[in-house]
Amino acid sequence: MRLGNLERSIMETLWNHPGGMFAQDLADALPSTPAVTTVLTVLVRLSRKGLVTRERVGRAHLYRAAGGKDVFVAEAMREVLDDAGDVEAAVSRFVGSVSPQVAAALREALNSRDLGEAP
Repeated sequence: MRLGNLERSIMETLWNHPGGMFAQDLADALPSTPAVTTVLTVLVRLSRKGLVTRERVGRAHLYRAAGGKDVFVAEAMREVLDDAGDVEAAVSRFVGSVSPQVAAALREALNSRDLGEAP
């Protein structure tokens, strides 16, 4: 799932504040200083996408990321691979382009999967 610039900034901020944030606090924390109404509009969109949850606290809502950044990145990678015409070619090109650290992490994750270990 691709995110726009403001969506990405909001999600990054929420991932960095796991306890949640109010819309006003989010607007104040963003470098682009968007209006609170703009932040609320984007939060509604992110909520519909299943990326943000909200909880009523008094007269306002507390917004939280629905999952960690790792969950989002993994899902985005899976979606991209699902859309690849030739998955083997896409994976091969990807693996050939990553750093040794990423290659080692991939190898470890695959070895753990083969052994039936939890991630």
